[in-house]
Amino acid sequence: MSTRTAVVRLSSSCTVGQYRDHVAARDRSTIANFVLERFSERYLRPIGISPEHKNGFTMMAVSCLMIESLESFRRGWPDTRHKSQTAFQSFFSHWQEFDVFRPVSAGFYEHVRCGLLHQAETTGGWRIIRRGPLLAGRTINATRFVAALAGTLRTYSAELRQSQWDSEIWKNFRRKMDAICSNAT
Repeated sequence: MSTRTAVVRLSSSCTVGQYRDHVAARDRSTIANFVLERFSERYLRPIGISPEHKNGFTMMAVSCLMIESLESFRRGWPDTRHKSQTAFQSFFSHWQEFDVFRPVSAGFYEHVRCGLLHQAETTGGWRIIRRGPLLAGRTINATRFVAALAGTLRTYSAELRQSQWDSEIWKNFRRKMDAICSNAT
């Protein structure tokens, strides 16, 4: 009886084996494009359907997943176990697009991220809408939030493309991807 090894896809155009080949070749550009593709496919495209079908709560729940994942890439964490709140605070501190969230990062984490994840609703008076400024008090514009998040992804991918292979951003990226590949095989 023959044993077939499953091909594990990390994105629509990249398998674990192909990713490892890109690493061996130190192909920064292809890997940076892969990151953009993986995050876009998993997070941004599913919530980018027509405006009349968008739901702010779904947009924010997916955004919270993406923030934690993207920050674990940036920091080189194999996972975010016992680091979730730190991930959100670090993310908001790092990306200028989210500077309005810096003073309320702990509240966002507790009442938006944890509220959506554990209660399927925001708590503590936080609201999610799809109009107005990015943040007004405890009201978040999910459409602007997702647009800003897409911008951070493009910036991160560009930083990978422009950075040297042995830089901290690449070492952290590879540490996270090693964990993903280990989990996938």
